[in-house]
Amino acid sequence: MDDDLIARLRTGLPPEALLTDPQVTASYASDMADFCPAGAPAVVVLPRTVEQVRHVMRTATALRVPVVPQGARTGLSGAANASDGCIVLSLVKMDRILEVSAVDRIAVVEPGVVNAVLSRAVAEQGLYYPPDPSSWEQCTIGGNIGTASGGLCCVKYGVTAEYVLGLDVVLADGRLLRTGRRTAKGVAGYDLTRLFVGSEGTLGVVVGAVLALRPAPPRQLALAAEFPSVAAACEAVCAVMEAGLAPSLLELMDGTTVRAVNALGKMGLPESTQALLLAAFDTPDAPAALAAVGELCTAAGASAVVPAEDEAESELLLRARRMSLTALDALRPATMIDDVCVPRSRLAEMLDGTAAIARTYGLLIGVCAHAGDGNTHPVVCFDPADEDEARRARESFDQIMALGLALGGTITGEHGVGVLKKEWLARELGPVGLEMQRAVKQAFDPLGLLNPGKLF
Repeated sequence: MDDDLIARLRTGLPPEALLTDPQVTASYASDMADFCPAGAPAVVVLPRTVEQVRHVMRTATALRVPVVPQGARTGLSGAANASDGCIVLSLVKMDRILEVSAVDRIAVVEPGVVNAVLSRAVAEQGLYYPPDPSSWEQCTIGGNIGTASGGLCCVKYGVTAEYVLGLDVVLADGRLLRTGRRTAKGVAGYDLTRLFVGSEGTLGVVVGAVLALRPAPPRQLALAAEFPSVAAACEAVCAVMEAGLAPSLLELMDGTTVRAVNALGKMGLPESTQALLLAAFDTPDAPAALAAVGELCTAAGASAVVPAEDEAESELLLRARRMSLTALDALRPATMIDDVCVPRSRLAEMLDGTAAIARTYGLLIGVCAHAGDGNTHPVVCFDPADEDEARRARESFDQIMALGLALGGTITGEHGVGVLKKEWLARELGPVGLEMQRAVKQAFDPLGLLNPGKLF
């Protein structure tokens, strides 16, 4: 089968687009998630044109070969993991920005465009593409669309789904589907665009996107507040949101994360700090807004409030949050990054519950959170070579998801389901919801060739 598959693929692809050396193809087998099985691909294809993608899908359908679409493989759920004998379809070579319109406030891009590259390109025209995952220097727009990713700015600007106006999608049988629009408004028919966002490559292969842009805001000004407890910091978060303030960033780190950042970055934060809250505003009245946040933090019990005087000081304050995952990574040989989102009003219960889970399982678990939208990232630190510790890590991961659901939350706010959370997706959706999801999958991919084994 492999020989026939490769021979057929070669009829519509240049030689450099096909990778068949098993040592090379093995490097495309998985994303960055632990505890997610990955198979051995038969071939890796790196197309540069839509027609080449269509050829791959027509070939796959004719031979009944599964296809796993991939971006930069920075995902954290196993959504890009290969299955045995599959075609890995890597879209990273389709990396052109086709259009940027300041009048229409849109960008038209191919899926392999790196998030940071797009952000810088539109900034040159006074525009802004808000979604900014922490891996924005590596992750691609196609991958962002596939996992419906978020970022630090979500509290004010929302996630990737809010910025995808239209898509070009190659379906499982090779047909090309165009969804959505490039106009500011449009409600014609079912919203198929939103259906593809977050579908993790299980419904079709995104080969182009029309993205909404915004005018570039002023540079943000930040504030850091230290708290003696997580509960006090979460009280401040609720107060900020209840007051109607609109920060461009509202991030929280628990005491474990603060100590890890201190150890790695020599940030000089007091060891007594049990939570660090970071707020920022990108409006002309940022100093006044930060002053209001400072008052609310003090009222909630902050032990110190440090507003930045200028952009440089703001970047220094935000450096701690940006290095939090790296700092936690340095504590143990491996980490599992959870992605549970709860209502803001339950944020303190989520963090306190996670701390209790860490004590129960005897593990180091740090939490950094997009506090403004309730999206927590508990990071379980462990040694995979220690079988008992690895077991406890996986069990604690599950307990954290169970806690999130019990608090009225969701198992993933921005990382996706992939392989890692399949069981938990079924629990969250319930039997009727799961039946409808599977019906959608059947309609778009009746042979089950696109990214099999993901989601459900």
